[in-house]
Order: sequence, then C-alpha cells, then structure tokens
Amino acid sequence: MADKIDQIFVTLKALLLGYVPEALQPLVSGLLSVLLVLSVFPGIFALVTVIERKGLGRIQNRLGPNRVGIPFTKIRLCGFGQFIPDGIKSLTKEDVVPRAADKVVHYLAPIVMLVPVLLAYAVLPFGRHMTIADFDAGLLFFFAVGGAVEVSVFMAGWSSRNKYSLLGAMRAIAQMISYEIPLILSAVTVVMIVGSLNLSEIVQQQNAYTHGLAHWFVFTPWGLVGFLLFFIASLAESNRCPFDLPEAESEIIAGYFTEYSGFKFALFFLGEYLGMFAIIGLGITLFLGGWTSPLAALTWIPSYVWFFGKLAAIVFVFIWIRGTLPRLRMDQLMNLAWKFMLPLALINIVVAAIWHFMAVDWPRWLVCSALIFGAYVVLGRGLMKHQKLGKRTYRFAE
Repeated sequence: MADKIDQIFVTLKALLLGYVPEALQPLVSGLLSVLLVLSVFPGIFALVTVIERKGLGRIQNRLGPNRVGIPFTKIRLCGFGQFIPDGIKSLTKEDVVPRAADKVVHYLAPIVMLVPVLLAYAVLPFGRHMTIADFDAGLLFFFAVGGAVEVSVFMAGWSSRNKYSLLGAMRAIAQMISYEIPLILSAVTVVMIVGSLNLSEIVQQQNAYTHGLAHWFVFTPWGLVGFLLFFIASLAESNRCPFDLPEAESEIIAGYFTEYSGFKFALFFLGEYLGMFAIIGLGITLFLGGWTSPLAALTWIPSYVWFFGKLAAIVFVFIWIRGTLPRLRMDQLMNLAWKFMLPLALINIVVAAIWHFMAVDWPRWLVCSALIFGAYVVLGRGLMKHQKLGKRTYRFAE
C-alpha cells in the first residue's frame, strides 16, 4: 500500500500515456512533466511570499499580511490570500520602459532569467522514479543552464541605461561568479565519492541504512563541510540576505531591475524564487539524501513528501536568516568567498579523497575531522586578522 501511494503520480502518468499513440508518448510525457513543474513550484512561490512576509513580521515584532483571505474557504482575514492581489497588481501595472533603453534586450532579460531556471528542474529527482530527464550528466546540465542567469542580469542592467541598474548588475555578476566556484567545488566532493554526475544515482548511493540511520553525505565530515559551503553559496547565488547587495534598496534603489515594472518585474521576482527552490533542491539531492528518509523506520512515508519537507525546512531557514542577519559590505562579501570559502572547498576535496581511500574505521573520522577543523581555524584567523570589530548593542521593541 505504501509503495502504491509513493508511486501514485508515476502510475497516473503511465495510465494517461496509455490513451496516447505510441509515437506521441515521449512528447506527451514531457509535456505532462513540464505542466506539473509549472503548476507546483509557482504555487509554492506564491505561498512562500506570504509565509515570508508573515514570518519576517513575527521576527521583527510587527504585523505581516493579515487582511486578505482566500475566497470561498475557511481561511479568511489571515493574510494567506495576499498573493492574489499581488499577482493581479503585477499583471495590471503599467509597463514603463526608459526612453533610452535598449528595448529588445530590456524585454528579453526576464525571459532569459526564467527559462534556464525552469530547465534546471528537469534533472532534479523529486521522488522515487520522479525525474523528468534522468541522464548521466544531470549535475553538469544543472550548472550549465544556471550559468545563463548571469547573462540575464547583465542584460537587465546594461539595457536599462541607468547607472544604478548597471552598478547593481556588476555587483550581482561579481557575486554570482565568486560564489559559484565554492558552490561547484563543494558538489565535486559528492561526485568523487559516488563516481557519477547522475543525480538519481547520487540519491541511491545515500539510500542505505546502518542501525536505522541513513547514509546521507551530510553525516560525514567532508559532507557536513560541503553542505555548509553549498548552503552559504546558495544564499549568495539566490541574492538572499546577508548577500542581497545586488538589490540593496538603501544604496542602489533596486539593483539591476530598478527600471522594471509590471509583469516583467514579476518575472524577475518569480525567477529569483524559482532559482532559490532549484538550488535548494540540488543541495537536498547532493547532501541530504534527496527523497530518502533519515530513518529506516520512516521509509513508509512517500518519497516526494520527504523531498518537499526538506525543501520547506531549508526555505524556513532562509527566511529566518533574512530576518536576523544584517547585510554584508561588498568587501566582506568578496573576502568571504575568495579568502575563506574557496580555500576551504579545495581542502575539503582533499579530505574527501582521504575519506575514500582510508579504511572504514574511526581513524578516518579522526583524520578528516582534524584536517577540516585545522583548516577552518587557520583560514578563519587569517580572514579576521585585520578586522576591527566593535561591541554591538541590540535594542528590542517593547
């Protein structure tokens, strides 16, 4: 029974394909998968925008959305329908384009951002046997299509003919390139251990249990460090606090999309959140076992529930960080990437190699943990050597 519930979407898809001529089945299969992604993740985006605003209000001791309910339901006057008027507003607002802007590039920039983000979902395993395009170079494909986001950011900033937009685009590109390197290097450790770029195979490698506990890579020294590096880099790649310098409204108004309004601004907003969900999904796949259960006793829970449960938990942490941490300065952001995260990611690759070749026993835990801790202390001291940090005073609302 549990297996039938776990595979219910796979079974329904196979049932629908049975009514389609055999020659058209691959095309229809792809369209059904695309429709599912286009309905589920934008829906999560709409819900998360409300949860984030309510959560930030709670963290900062103020009211979040609390007026708009969802029509024809019992969820009334609680703010969870706020995304409905927000969406209508985005669709109906006037589309203002600067007179001097390159109108073609200005128009294409949000589309160029959104399309690669949606393509990245094709290789993510959302559950057991639930991958749209399951091929050997899935991880490489994910990083390849993700590289187009930098192009769209530059297109938006350059085509706007606005100095604030161009400055925001340059900041964003410098930040994305800087943090993309430790992001990829942290994923390299997983590829070394598994010996494959296939994301489904990476999940299967973690789908084993010892004394009831899963073999997730995050439960190893190199996996824990790799996950933390990946997590921090994903915050920067998603332009999330404390790395939200490209959109620093107190300095450069709104960064690279200062001159965007209406539906095109909504596409940028949607693209950023969908990109955040995609990169979180990749982190879950690489280090947190993907759709697998953490305990052998809980494998009866459907695989897709585990995947989206982990996604929800990490999104909550992203919101929590946004509500608590101040924005970094540009020099702090670049120093963290190049002087701390990059060297630590390279050392972590060596640690993963040592872990692979040492015998399965407590000495490899000791050696790998000591190497990582030593590198962390040395790099951390080097990074903080010339920092002059004063005492910070916090004042809370009463």
